[in-house]
Amino acid sequence: MALPFARSPCLCRWGAKRLGAAAAEARRGVSFKLEEKTAHSSLALFKGDTGVKYGMVGLEPTQLALNAERFREWAVVLADTAVTSGRHYWEVTVKRSQQFRVGVADVDISRDSCIGVDARSWVFAYAQRKWHTMLANEKAPIEGIGHPETVGLLLEYEAQRLSLVDVSRVAVVHTLRTDFQGPVVPAFALWDGELLTHSGLEVPKGL
Repeated sequence: MALPFARSPCLCRWGAKRLGAAAAEARRGVSFKLEEKTAHSSLALFKGDTGVKYGMVGLEPTQLALNAERFREWAVVLADTAVTSGRHYWEVTVKRSQQFRVGVADVDISRDSCIGVDARSWVFAYAQRKWHTMLANEKAPIEGIGHPETVGLLLEYEAQRLSLVDVSRVAVVHTLRTDFQGPVVPAFALWDGELLTHSGLEVPKGL
C-alpha cells in the first residue's frame, strides 16, 4: 500500500519562493534597449544601448546604414520592444539636458515626424525650464515637478493612460488619456545633453 506523500517543509518553502519570484517577474514592466537603426544621425547610443546623447554635428548621413526606420528630420530614437498590453513602468535619468521629450509612440510612426507633433505619439516635454504635454502639436502645461534628475513613466495600456511620475515622491504628476490602436514603443527626443533609460522595473507601490 502506497504511503501518503508527505510534503517537506523545505520543498514548501522552495515552492513558495518560486511562486513569489514568478509573481515579482509578472509585476515587472517592459524591458527594452534603444533601437540604433531608428536613431537620428545627431544621436549616439551608449551604455549597452540604454542611453542616448545628442551631438551638435552628429554623424554624416552617408556613414549610416541606409534603412527606412531611421528618423530623418528630428532627433528621435525609439525603444526596441513594443507594448500591446499590461502596466509598465520605466525611468529616465536626465543629464545636462534642457530640452527633451519622453513618452510612447506607435511603432510605425512616420520617420519624417517628431514625437508629440502628430496623433500617433504621446509625450511629456521639457523646454525653457517648463514641463508640458504634447499630442498632435497641442501643448498643455504641467506644474509641480521642476527639473528632477530622474523621472518615471507609467504606461497602462488597457486603461489607455500614460503618466509622468515624480520619482522622489513616487507620485503621478500628470496623466495623458490616450487612444492606442496598436503596438506602442517608448520614445525619446533630445536636443542637448543625454538621457539614460532604466527599464524592466516593477511598478512602484501606490501607483
